[in-house]
Amino acid sequence: MPEGIATAVFKSDRIIVLAGLAIIIALAWVYMFYLVHDMSEKDLAMEMDMTMNMDMKMPGMHIWGFVDFFLLFIMWAVMMVAMMIPSAAPKVLVFSKINRQHHNQQSPFLATAIFLLGYFIVWIGFSAVASLAQWSLHSATLLSPMMVSTSPILGRVLLISAGIFQFTPLKDTCLSHCRSPMGFFMTEWGKWNRGALIMGLRHGSFCVGCCWLIMALLFVAGVMNLLWVTIIAVYVLIEKVVPAGHWVSQIIGILVIIWGLWTIAGTLF
Repeated sequence: MPEGIATAVFKSDRIIVLAGLAIIIALAWVYMFYLVHDMSEKDLAMEMDMTMNMDMKMPGMHIWGFVDFFLLFIMWAVMMVAMMIPSAAPKVLVFSKINRQHHNQQSPFLATAIFLLGYFIVWIGFSAVASLAQWSLHSATLLSPMMVSTSPILGRVLLISAGIFQFTPLKDTCLSHCRSPMGFFMTEWGKWNRGALIMGLRHGSFCVGCCWLIMALLFVAGVMNLLWVTIIAVYVLIEKVVPAGHWVSQIIGILVIIWGLWTIAGTLF
């Protein structure tokens, strides 16, 4: 393919892929805003009910059934799409370009969609685990109806654990893979759609390994606290795309540890 035509094709592919990702991200955020608006009055009523029943071991606490769990799972899955797709976008664009170069007579969009599907599948698995964790915390009355931890100990453990995790070899390895898409594709490239799916699954696994404990902080700040959801999403994007991402990760680790220690000091003095 002549260089001028190749440049135009790659630019066209980039625009189409970016537009598709933007639509997915926008729909996910719209759905989250809808959930927050829809849940606010219900959660306030549940909070009042829980408060009135605190001395009776909370008999008024709503017991979740299968439908509740399914809706909770959908909420987590959509939230992960809204938070993680922006940071995955550079890798998706690189994959699309490399796939076009390998198969310049074929549309790269199907393979790109399959790569993104693999990434989704891993985060959907994380969403299922997070939903089970939230269900367990709710059943143990360790979460309020507003989805915020009611246990100071749980909050401190999550904060300090998440901060320490930022300095571990696992975090460093996973973040390095997320920050180096070309290196990842050079070592992990697979053929055809099956290869695209496997690469998506592997990239999603590195991404979950990098961010899972940071996501657990939503139990401290509020699972549906959109301000904190946004802050975490922006942080994840920054640590994966800016040149000083590793330093940002460690600075956040220090701040989160200080936050955890501050909550402990607040109970001692």
